[in-house]
Formats: sequence, structure tokens, C-alpha cells
Amino acid sequence: MNGANATKEGYAPQTTSYDYDAALDEAGRPTKKYFAFRDVLQKHQAAGSSSLPALPPAARIVSIPQFQLERSVLLWSNLPAPIASERPRGMESFGQSYGYILYRTVVHGPIHGALKLTELHDYAVIFLNQRPAGRLDRRLGQSEMQLNVPGGDVTLDILVENTGRINFAKALRDERKGITQSVILGGNKLTGWQVYPLPMEAPPQISYSSGAADGPAFYRGTFSLAKLGETFLDTRGWGKGAVWINGHCLGRVWSIGPQQTLYLPAPWLREGENEAIVFDLTTHAHHTLRGITKPVLNEVRLRD
Repeated sequence: MNGANATKEGYAPQTTSYDYDAALDEAGRPTKKYFAFRDVLQKHQAAGSSSLPALPPAARIVSIPQFQLERSVLLWSNLPAPIASERPRGMESFGQSYGYILYRTVVHGPIHGALKLTELHDYAVIFLNQRPAGRLDRRLGQSEMQLNVPGGDVTLDILVENTGRINFAKALRDERKGITQSVILGGNKLTGWQVYPLPMEAPPQISYSSGAADGPAFYRGTFSLAKLGETFLDTRGWGKGAVWINGHCLGRVWSIGPQQTLYLPAPWLREGENEAIVFDLTTHAHHTLRGITKPVLNEVRLRD
């Protein structure tokens, strides 16, 4: 549910982390800035006044050894009941504000032409017969791509993520999510859609199987803790999606960064077995997580 900025360069989603170099980090620990403030305050104490109060005890920070998310299930086999719609409509018209939304229709190929989404809010992965065919990113000003549809009846799926809602200025008035107007393929406006709202406010109650998944999927794994503490979940190695720990949503992940960890507060953990679920739009070979003692908030990767 993070926000986004409207800049001169265009749409700019914000990271999940709100660590804006504050005096306390996300785990409540004093930073160098805190001690700089404290030194100044101490220097300007009135003569004869008592010294500054002692710091409270620091929160316990723990690491979690790397663990596997060995079970997975494809999104395609766990879709909700569809809603028929003659044309694509924004999330809000289906009673949805956040998460993902899937638009599905059948086209008759062969078609070799431009696929144009008007307007895309915000990130779309395009599939032909459930195989990835491309992606479009509002952040980069993308709304059109070339698409080669093979002969016969072909299922066109467009999976759209709400990547963050613009939260200030005039752009607020038009900030609808999903595909808000139309889809045009080869110069023809596509109609006859099945729409699947996917708010993902909580991980779905679904059955997982062992082995890797090829396509957008949920991944599940467990880890055990003897003692509780704050930690930072290292999500490097994943693509683009979201993470839940013990049913609590930690936020989004995106391999491009700059944020590569998610703050995991101790009250959301349990002594003994804990559950981790990741939803990923992409297919990856390695499905692991770990908890580390410091956040990684400044690691940028040029490719996702």
C-alpha cells in the first residue's frame, strides 16, 4: 500500500521502506544522525542541569539462516471466479483498491502488430496461452509493445500490478489502477474480457506442491526460531512480487532495488516454526530467504 510521486519525469513509485535516513532506523535503533543530534543537545545543556537521559535498551536483532521455499503453486490454477466485462475497467470499478488484477480474453491469430494499453496503471506482464510475451512499465512511460500471436484461438492474459498510488497534486484526480480505458491489438479494440480481481490482502488459502513453478506463482517455506527478535528479510534473488510472514504482509519486492530487504518486526514472529509466502510475477531458479541484521536500502540493479 505504498504511495507514488508525480514528477516532471513521470510516475515514480515509492519503495516499501520509509527509512529516509531518520535518527532511528526501522527497528528503532539509534543511527549516526541520532548521536549527532545528541552531541549537539549535550553541548548546549544549561549550566548545572543534569545530563541527557540514558538510552533505552536496544531491540534484540536476530539473523535467520537461509531457508528454502520448496513448495509452490501457479497463479493460473488458483484464480477467483471471473467477472465478465465488455471492456477492461480499473480496479476500483470492481471494488478493489490495491494488489493485482488479471484481464483475460481470447484472440484469433495469427496477429502481428502493436498491443496498446490505455491507460496502464502501473505494471503489466503479458502472456499468450500462459507463456510470458512481454511487460510494460508505466514508470518508464511504456504503454505499447509488438506482439506476435500464433494462429488459432489464443488466450491473452494481462496481469497488472498496482505499484503505488500517487498521493499528492492534481494527478490524484485520475489515479485509477489497472487498465483504465482500453486494449488495442493490431489496430482493433479488444472486447469480451474476463476479469479476476487479486487484492492479495492476505495470502490465499491454497494447496502447494513440491518443485519449481514456471510462471507467476506463490512459494511457501518454513523456518524455525529459538528466540524472537527484529530482523531484515533479504529478498535478493527474487523478481517482482510481495512477501507474507505468518500471514502478515511485509510489502513488495523488486529486484531492481534500491531496497533489497524488508523489515520484519519481532511481534510478527513465533518461537518455533514460522511460515513465509512469496508471490513472484517471474520465474526464478533459486527460492530462498534469510534474515540479516542490517537493511540493504541502496543496492540498485539495472535489470530485473
